[in-house]
This record gives sequence, C-alpha cells and structure tokens, in this order.
Amino acid sequence: MANLLKVDLDIVAWITDYLTDRPQFVRLQSSLSDVAVSNTGSPQGTVLSPFLFTLYTSDFRYNSGTCHLQKFADDSSIVGCITEDNYEEYSGLVQSFVRWSEANHLLLNTSKTKELVVDFRRNKKPPTPITIQGNEVEVVEVYKYLGVHINDKLGWADNTEALYKKGQCRLFFLRRLRKVGAIV
Repeated sequence: MANLLKVDLDIVAWITDYLTDRPQFVRLQSSLSDVAVSNTGSPQGTVLSPFLFTLYTSDFRYNSGTCHLQKFADDSSIVGCITEDNYEEYSGLVQSFVRWSEANHLLLNTSKTKELVVDFRRNKKPPTPITIQGNEVEVVEVYKYLGVHINDKLGWADNTEALYKKGQCRLFFLRRLRKVGAIV
C-alpha cells in the first residue's frame, strides 16, 4: 500500500515502529498497573490517529451519481439518493461497507449507527429498514454529523437551537468567572 499511496518507506518504517510493541500501563496516584504491550490500534487522542485511520481506510471508496461514501477521520456516512423506491444501490453500498469493515478487522458500532431519511414526497412510505450484522438501524429525524445538526427536512432550526444552547452555556461560565473576579 505504501507504494500505491507514494509514502516514503522511511515514514512507513517510523509508523510501523510507532504502532508496534507499545508499552501501556495505568497510573493512579503512586500506584502503577502491570505493563501490557500493544500491537493493535494507535494511541487514542494523538494527532497521528485520524491520519492513520484515513490511510488504513483509503482503499474503500464509492462515488456514483446517486450514492457516495463520505469519510472524515473515523466517521463514515453513506449518502444515497433513492428514486422510484429503488434501494438496491444504497443498500448494496451499506452491505459492501459492512463486508469490507469485517474483512479489514474494523468493528462497526451498530448501536451508534443511524439512518436519516430526507423525503419531500407527499405520499411518503416508510423506508425499507437497513440491517447491519443482524441489527436494524434506527431511523432518526435529526442527526449530528461533524458538529452540524442535520434534520430530515434539511432545515436549520435544530442546528441553530444547538448553537444557541452552546452559546448560552459558555456565557453562563463567563458570567460566573466575572462574578468571582477571575475576568474583567
């Protein structure tokens, strides 16, 4: 894969060294746990982790006139435009992604997987349920993706409300800090 992506072999060696034989332990005050050596995954919260995940998943891509896979770090979304109740390409892409994930040892958290259906037709029919690894995916009216609240009407009310609440929360803390003299 390194040659395919034109990654310098020294960088590949450095990343391999970074990801293998990593000692891990837990420190709680003056107590230390036993040391465990890890050879899987990357340390959570590091700057390199999203890049490595993107590199690891770069071979699964999909983009057609009606469906595409949108990836950002470890968040993946499948977007499909379904016309005339033809769910074949969309459901096929979902199942293809599930198979690829299993083959590449990536665990899908089906409890966090949601489906947002935008349907402007007058005579709406309930969507065909998507099933992943035996679990039916929950259909939601609002979903937060990369910090933006998207609703099934493609309106801005849910996102605006969330931003308003976030702003009010931050203003509350600023007022409290000013009250105790921490800021002017």
